Amino acid sequence: MKSFPMFIRTTGRRVVIVGGGEQAAQKARLLLKTDAELVLVAPALDAELADLVDSGRAGQISDLSPAVFADAVMAFVGTGCPALDAAVHALAKAAGCPVNVVDQPDLCDMTTPAIVDRDPIVVAIGSEGTAPVLTREIKTKIERFLPQNIGGLAAFAGRLRPSVARNIPVAQRRAFWAWVFNGTPRRQWVRGAERDAARDIKAAIASGGTTGENIGQITLVGAGPGARDLLTLRAVERLQEADVIFYDRLVDAEVLELARRDAERVFVGKHVGAHRWPQDRINRMVVSEAKKGRRVVRLKSGDPGVFGRAAEEVEAAQDAGIPIEIVPGVTAACAAAAGLTRSLTERGVANTLVLATGTGRAEDPLPDSIRLSGPGTTTALYMSVSQASRLSGLWMQQGMPPDCSVDICVEVTKKGQRYLEATVATMATVLREHRVTGSAILLVTWPSADGVTSAVPKFETGVSLQSETVVKRA
Repeated sequence: MKSFPMFIRTTGRRVVIVGGGEQAAQKARLLLKTDAELVLVAPALDAELADLVDSGRAGQISDLSPAVFADAVMAFVGTGCPALDAAVHALAKAAGCPVNVVDQPDLCDMTTPAIVDRDPIVVAIGSEGTAPVLTREIKTKIERFLPQNIGGLAAFAGRLRPSVARNIPVAQRRAFWAWVFNGTPRRQWVRGAERDAARDIKAAIASGGTTGENIGQITLVGAGPGARDLLTLRAVERLQEADVIFYDRLVDAEVLELARRDAERVFVGKHVGAHRWPQDRINRMVVSEAKKGRRVVRLKSGDPGVFGRAAEEVEAAQDAGIPIEIVPGVTAACAAAAGLTRSLTERGVANTLVLATGTGRAEDPLPDSIRLSGPGTTTALYMSVSQASRLSGLWMQQGMPPDCSVDICVEVTKKGQRYLEATVATMATVLREHRVTGSAILLVTWPSADGVTSAVPKFETGVSLQSETVVKRA
């Protein structure tokens, strides 16, 4: 290493920023995360920096001199003029002040790293000025995996250290802190249940370190439509924490790569009309694993709460007295519309959005999927490919124009994604011609009757397939 990474205490210390424009403002934004005394050196300040002075968060010195740098812990120089920056660098060095000059690495005693801030947990990533783009990429990856509120748990733990020292024997403290930061308290904290976590931690301290950690946690995680970069940060966190993952056929293999390497993976093979595992068996297995004290993730495509049978799995967990959490995912209708670069709703065309399915339980009649469809409505149909002919007829009986447009969105966000165009009258034919039998969303917009007759505009995507029955729209 040519630079030694370390953290510098800023409490009660001065930091000088020379410059009054955007370069200086960028450094000020970074330093405002600390409790340092900021001194801005410039005859004139832009509006952002002037506001800092007016609010008392920073001071201003108009005239530059060596005395400006006296007793400063560090200085940042960004006037926008390379020659002036070099001259200021010389003044700071003469005063013995470490200095950073914007965009002039040869004049820098120190460089500012990419920072992941979960105060008091702070991660700094540097490349000695050689690869700032790479450091930002690494920062982004760490941001994804480190919960936003984890710093609050660290701060809370810090306040409790004297109590832990009084109540928990030295030999048990490591296990206690491992439970706090890797067990139930952490899971409670990161999902927003800070009070529950604090209560359990304090109870464990009062009992001498006994945690009572003998029951697991179930999390229903929405895997989104397919692309792994559409998972939420919380979904990735739960996959990283999981001991065992139960996943469906529709979950893409790349999504599973985000899981903890040593997590057990159980394929339950569900898809429309053919369930390798019946739902009640899945419920029993998930509950059974949680009762062993394991962290169980039930990974479901799309959003668990949209035709994902989440209610049944939640009920099974609650009946067993096991904590359960739902992590939402991007549902396929939203991803399909995004792939078409269009909106599911539009003023004057479709003011209502209906999510419906053409499939139900085997023992039940087929659902009345279109009863809420009408002028001014976009209907997103899930698991309805096999029912396309029936639905088409019902729509036309209900008064929908036969030439009303239908977007058939196949394998959305996956490598094999396709977007087919049809009408209500030709929908079943297009599905048949293109051999669509599996995962597809049907988007049907019945335009509003109040003077609007055209379909929802759609921009070119470069992935639409056409057949003789496909109507091309502007």
